[in-house]
Amino acid sequence: MATERTKQLFGTDGIRGIPGEYPLDDVTLERVGSALGLHLATQKNADSEPPRVLIGRDPRESGPHIVELIARGLVSAGAEPVSAGVVTTPGVAWLVSREGFSAGVVISASHNPYHDNGVKLISASGMKFPDAAEHEIERLILSPNGSAPAAKIANAARASKAHPDGDEKLHQDYLHGLRAAVLPGAKFAGMKIVLDCANGAASELAPQLFRMLGAEVVAINNAPDGKNINAGCGSLHPEGMQKRVVESGAVLGVAFDGDADRAIFASPSGKLVDGDGVLLVAGRHMKSADKLKGNVIVGTTMANLGLERALDQSGLKLVRTAVGDRYVLEEMLRIGANLGGEQSGHILFLDDATTGDGMLTAVKIASIVSLAGALDLLVADLQIYPQKIVNVRVRAKPPLESLPEVSRTLGEAEKALGKSGRVILRYSGTEPLARVMVEAERDEDVRRWTDSLASAVRSAIGA
Repeated sequence: MATERTKQLFGTDGIRGIPGEYPLDDVTLERVGSALGLHLATQKNADSEPPRVLIGRDPRESGPHIVELIARGLVSAGAEPVSAGVVTTPGVAWLVSREGFSAGVVISASHNPYHDNGVKLISASGMKFPDAAEHEIERLILSPNGSAPAAKIANAARASKAHPDGDEKLHQDYLHGLRAAVLPGAKFAGMKIVLDCANGAASELAPQLFRMLGAEVVAINNAPDGKNINAGCGSLHPEGMQKRVVESGAVLGVAFDGDADRAIFASPSGKLVDGDGVLLVAGRHMKSADKLKGNVIVGTTMANLGLERALDQSGLKLVRTAVGDRYVLEEMLRIGANLGGEQSGHILFLDDATTGDGMLTAVKIASIVSLAGALDLLVADLQIYPQKIVNVRVRAKPPLESLPEVSRTLGEAEKALGKSGRVILRYSGTEPLARVMVEAERDEDVRRWTDSLASAVRSAIGA
């Protein structure tokens, strides 16, 4: 039986690391651009124009230098890089799929701190490259002969070439697409909405979008300085957004992450509504409008048991997949679903976009609030079962089942919880972490088994 090849550079969300250190050192980054350009060259017709690659970034201070390196590599391989400036990850995906680019590159580490960064590659379809293509691009990056001749880089002064109409034209095209996603009959005029932009890629775009739609916008954490992205704000730290909603009398609060592919919400009472709540609200509304394909929603193993039971009461089915938007998308395409997502707020509305988009999710939820009433009422019956996640920093990632003490403790937890709880033990796809998640009806069971499992992992492979 064939075994799946393991990628050395690409995790579940591109290449991540610390700028200046492998794999985000200058040489490797230039080779990433070159490898992408060479891969695209093999896909085009001989008489066609050079591949055009759109490059966007979030506001991290390391971003401009990485953009330049990627662009130099693309130029060396005969491709034409086009800068989109600071823009969201889903914005790049939307523009690539609709404006004829051969591929897209996003320089971002999403919800990570500013000192991290990353490179995400987007195919011409607006989705991530399939595994086979990533394997080929990685082979070219790592191969001694995989880069384009260095002599070609002499002309790389044009590497950061701007779009002929400027970044603003691209940004406005994307915002126009988002405005078209407003649900029929929804009116944003008079709605006060708090937007926590995480000092990230949505800092200008999100307030601009909702003001265009007629909302009264209270924008916070929308002054990026290169170092304050995700710093005590955004979707990982929504407390400030929740407080501002209550203080300002807003009807809705939204918190994005650094590259705005996620969004989580606050109701008028300040109640936090994460991706599970979004899937419930959106799924019910889409079913009522006869827009939900198969009455099925795709979630992950992290989706709360409460969501599954609330969906069941509404005649909807939750299909679970591995954690990661890549796997959610794959399952959605496989079964023909058009709504799916993660507890983190990464939601996919496949009728509107090819990837999770926090600003699109915000437009959808604001539309539903306009049409159906306050978010508090829309999630009133969603009972969230106690859940705790512990991240354990690890020095290696051997198969977890190969660790005797971890395997024994996991078996004990699963037997004790039975059908009244769940245990998820997995490695992060982007960081040297093992994630322990326990969900149960009783808090004491959650605390007991997360502590036991985290301790077992720490003893076996803790850093």
